[in-house]
Amino acid sequence: MNETIDHLINYGNILLSCSIPHDMHLEHRMPAHSIIFVRSGKLVIEGRETTDEVMADNFVFVRRDCSVNVTKEPLDGHPYRGINFSLPRKELKEYYNRVAATCKRLHGLGPIGKTVNVLPRTVALKSLFDSFLPYTDSGETPSDEWLRLKVHEAVMCLLAIDDRFYPTLFDFNEAWKIDLLDFMESNYTEDLTLDEFASYTGRSLATFKRDFAKISTLSPQRWITERRLEEARRLLLEGGVSAQDVCYRVGFKNRSHFSQAFKKQYGYSPLHCLKQNREDSF
Repeated sequence: MNETIDHLINYGNILLSCSIPHDMHLEHRMPAHSIIFVRSGKLVIEGRETTDEVMADNFVFVRRDCSVNVTKEPLDGHPYRGINFSLPRKELKEYYNRVAATCKRLHGLGPIGKTVNVLPRTVALKSLFDSFLPYTDSGETPSDEWLRLKVHEAVMCLLAIDDRFYPTLFDFNEAWKIDLLDFMESNYTEDLTLDEFASYTGRSLATFKRDFAKISTLSPQRWITERRLEEARRLLLEGGVSAQDVCYRVGFKNRSHFSQAFKKQYGYSPLHCLKQNREDSF
């Protein structure tokens, strides 16, 4: 598959626009709440709960702190064109502090639970994204102040759609920290740096390392390596897979490094483990 993108614009990691003439599949990690607008083509987006097909002229909201599998497809002779608008925590907190006194008090109302949420096509959302086009289509850079005001406008659009956006957008407890061990158990096979692990759990790198030291005597990197090796050994003992498949499935990029780490940890190679399992099955 050709991985080229005809047109890609990124303004401050808040406003992103792309045009892709071919199918493209990728994993998106979402550290901030985002609204995606499909201008043409089709977006297939798979969250934890559902898979949604989003056609042209439609909007979708994706919650922060999650990963989604995304396929961007041309349709009817038109490339996939989309705009992704992120809602950074700083701007959300600024908006909340400004309007907190008049904000609705919705006792007992929980946040939106789904990762991916297709939005109604409101006039306000259309007006918001139409205002991006002069910049995304010309390549001219908007000012930081303009982007900040647009984040506030996006918040108003969402609050007008569903009251549950109040507890969703304005959740600032624990600086958006999420449980370290749960997150790492769910993502240790992913190709994430420690900086990314920290970011996706709502921490600076220093705080991430400090918090991790409270739950493990290992360093974060060593914990990831040992957890990958533990899962690799389990898969090899179950059988039905090759050592190469296991290597990549548990998150190693290099087969030689995987074999060396496995042998150092267990005293025998992955192939020996696989061979032993086959012999024991007879």
